Amino acid sequence: MADIKIKLVKSLIGSKKDQIATAHSLGLRKIGNETVQPDNAQTKGKITKISHLVEVVEG
Repeated sequence: MADIKIKLVKSLIGSKKDQIATAHSLGLRKIGNETVQPDNAQTKGKITKISHLVEVVEG
């Protein structure tokens, strides 16, 4: 199974509480934080929820 690299590029300040919780569940807390997550349905759902805050690189 492939992995997805996710980077937080916009601040969480002013975001809804559920979006902040989603970012924290992915391990993203500060701008510039990066994490590698498995490429599955749960991860893609989280990315969709905060797509305006993150940058995704597959591979």
